[in-house]
Amino acid sequence: MFDIDNDGGIDKEEFKKVMSLMRTQNRQGASHRDGKRSGLKVKGSVENGGLVEYFFGKDGNDKLGHDKFVQFLRDLHDEMLRLEFAHYDYKSQGTITAKDFVLSMVASADMRYINKFLDQVEELNNEPLLRNERVTFEEFKNFAELRKRLEPFSMALFSYGKVNGLLSKQDFKRAADQVCGISLTDKVVDLVFYMFDANKDGSLSSEEFLRVLERREMDISQPREGGFAGLIACWLDCTKNCSPPKKF
Repeated sequence: MFDIDNDGGIDKEEFKKVMSLMRTQNRQGASHRDGKRSGLKVKGSVENGGLVEYFFGKDGNDKLGHDKFVQFLRDLHDEMLRLEFAHYDYKSQGTITAKDFVLSMVASADMRYINKFLDQVEELNNEPLLRNERVTFEEFKNFAELRKRLEPFSMALFSYGKVNGLLSKQDFKRAADQVCGISLTDKVVDLVFYMFDANKDGSLSSEEFLRVLERREMDISQPREGGFAGLIACWLDCTKNCSPPKKF
């Protein structure tokens, strides 16, 4: 999309043209067509900010290659996860409580059902085997990666459910590993089943689980706000299926 002249890289002017075009497509950006950031104690336009200097160098003559751009987006996604994790890990212990983890899991649940989920979160205090568990950043990150690969994962869960009816914890772990290449710990799977095993029969209520995760991922990839934050979110969404351009 950015490589207008198809030379395998993006230059500063190509980037600025697309930024300007995308800004006109949302209500917030259309009122700032020159890129000025009104209301902020910052001079100059977005296109001449630190991100552009990082991409194209101080003189603006560098080319932005595909690999560098994708790596930037992945690093940005990791940093956003770290910020979310730090929000719960306010004492900087390196882990978060089981309660905070399940809260993050249902953060974007349908408002019609949010009270049910919040009640379930509070009931975690009555679960002696789970209430004192703590989740590391690596476990938190792996579960976030599962959200990004929700389509193949949901297909695996749906297909397995159709054939076998019940979906056990081991089935869930195996699907995440074999279909998505993501290793989930027993602790994380226990917390998932605590929230989404509706009748406590040891089988996941997969439709409700997938619906909540899908809404969470949509809130990340399709934010309600426009402007630069919306653009960044769009870029992050692209990294899910991003691959280098084919050379002929």
